[in-house]
Amino acid sequence: MRGVVFDGKQVLVVDDLEIRDPGPGEVLVAVKAAGLCHSDLSVIDGTIPFPVPVVLGHEGAGIVEAVGTGVTHVAPGDHVALSTLANCGACADCDRGRPTMCRKAIGMPGQPFSRAGRPLFQFASDSAFAERTLVKAVQAVKIPEDVPLTSAALIGCGVLTGVGAVLNRARVDQGDSVLVIGTGGIGLNVLQGARLAGAGPIVAVDANPAKEETARLFGATHFVDASSVEDTSAAVREVLPTGADHAFECVGNVKLIRQAVDLLDRHGQAVLLGVPGFREEAAFQVSSMYLDKSILGCRYGSSRPQRDIARYAELYRSGRLLLDELVTRTYPVEKFAEAAEDAHAGRVARGVLTF
Repeated sequence: MRGVVFDGKQVLVVDDLEIRDPGPGEVLVAVKAAGLCHSDLSVIDGTIPFPVPVVLGHEGAGIVEAVGTGVTHVAPGDHVALSTLANCGACADCDRGRPTMCRKAIGMPGQPFSRAGRPLFQFASDSAFAERTLVKAVQAVKIPEDVPLTSAALIGCGVLTGVGAVLNRARVDQGDSVLVIGTGGIGLNVLQGARLAGAGPIVAVDANPAKEETARLFGATHFVDASSVEDTSAAVREVLPTGADHAFECVGNVKLIRQAVDLLDRHGQAVLLGVPGFREEAAFQVSSMYLDKSILGCRYGSSRPQRDIARYAELYRSGRLLLDELVTRTYPVEKFAEAAEDAHAGRVARGVLTF
């Protein structure tokens, strides 16, 4: 079968992958669509260290082909969106409804794939850039068949992370002011999460002026073009004179993290969603934090995927959550290099690979 493999030096689109049958508590999924997220690119450039060789991809949707013993919530033929969260369901954090904190949900990659007899690692417990992938039952969330799989694929990472950061982690309230730095796939979902929460004003900042129209579509009430102003912070303060109640950094740049903290109002909170290099450090003025300000990390939108993916699918069906508008372009998997180049250049909100 076809798939996208990173061997530590180069990315290859191969057609000789093999995958084992599902065991107890596992689901075999025929992947139909998978979003290309910057986290996949971060594995390639070393920002996210990961063992190789690895089958990439972590934002997918498809159709169940087979299930292992003990799986009852999905069956062959069901349409599913995939979560990367392979949580155990039995530890103290899972029991408290905090599956993103499960210590078995990260750092222990499996090897369900092989190629020419050699095992390959699975990225983010998902590897959606393959014609078939094997996931834990908890990762496969049944969705209505009228949700296009090219759109449903994006729920499993970009939507869960961005919308979830607003609703689950920051708990943005109606009328709160929101600043979103970076309007890529995650930032756009933060914007629509803020819109769903009834926030306002909602200020988007990006160095690409071509992103303004889409940012406003997703919920921005104001847009600051960082490439055309001398002082971005001053431009933001023209809209939010006392600062933001919530500032979301969606780029992964330590200078922008500092900017997010500096632009907080009293009792404000900065939420970190972008991923800098794993050895990078950020700085802030300690004295400014004593006005009840907070800096919050956020893993995967503090999501509970079985609940949240189904919830977001229904919000899409009711017209309240935008998914189709996130999909700028689709590519056959063989054109991975072109999709990656478009993502690097900022030409797409989300490119989606199809099988």
